[in-house]
Amino acid sequence: MRYTLIQRERGIVSVTRAGELLKVSPRGYYAWQQRQARPRKVSDEAALGAQIKAIFEESRRTYGSPRVTAALRQHGVVCNRKRVARLMRQHGVVAKHRRRRMRTTDSRHRLPIAPERPNEKWVSDITYIPTLDGWLLLALVLDVFSRKIAAGPWRHI
Repeated sequence: MRYTLIQRERGIVSVTRAGELLKVSPRGYYAWQQRQARPRKVSDEAALGAQIKAIFEESRRTYGSPRVTAALRQHGVVCNRKRVARLMRQHGVVAKHRRRRMRTTDSRHRLPIAPERPNEKWVSDITYIPTLDGWLLLALVLDVFSRKIAAGPWRHI
């Protein structure tokens, strides 16, 4: 990271001065510059990156690193999932996330529906309402069949 910054700013600041500011030696910078790119990195960026993109596009941009890794292994390429995830990140390959819809009710069943009658099932709720005179207690009872309020007493507390 520091050497890359020195290389980028080389025309503006001398290597010696940049090395002093970033606390690295000029000798270290020149040694970094002379190093050869590692074979694995070259193969990552060229061949494996292209294969990952191809598999990703075949999957209509839905495969993440585990599925891409499995597909690569089926093609005979030996690689680690973390390596594939790193390459996908470097190449900007991000899978689409599809939200799964939770199915909670099955309303298309063939089971008989129990008949409902008035005054058979009631639900109720209670709430407190602040007023200038104090709290107003509101309680309601609802008939489920007719959806009408069966009782609604209230009083000041």
